[in-house]
Amino acid sequence: MKSRRNFIKKVAFAGATATLSGTLMAQSKMNQQLYHQVFFWLKPEVDVKEFIVASKMLAKCKSVLDFKVGTPADTTKRPVIDDSYSVACLVIFDSIEAHDSYQIDPIHLQFIEDHSAKWTDVKIYDFYV
Repeated sequence: MKSRRNFIKKVAFAGATATLSGTLMAQSKMNQQLYHQVFFWLKPEVDVKEFIVASKMLAKCKSVLDFKVGTPADTTKRPVIDDSYSVACLVIFDSIEAHDSYQIDPIHLQFIEDHSAKWTDVKIYDFYV
């Protein structure tokens, strides 16, 4: 009977620890910025400079803290570097909720409608800071 009580205590402690850990992780993400990186592979006939100018309208979305756009850097070629994309954007939000708001912002939706035919591929990488 004593070993069963010890087992139950250990299971309860493990469950409480897992719950607390999950809660703390969720709270820490609530206080972190979200960095939204978007990489575009444009069709050959698309003018990169015009696309960059057009993409700057995304900075006007209400939930955007900061916005940067550019082309691949001239770094030394290495197997781990992928510079095959045409244009990249970095959009910074103060929360996941701000990011979610951006996804349905009329400016963002208009950009997609006006320019999605210009790219052959797009990749997005989001992370917390």
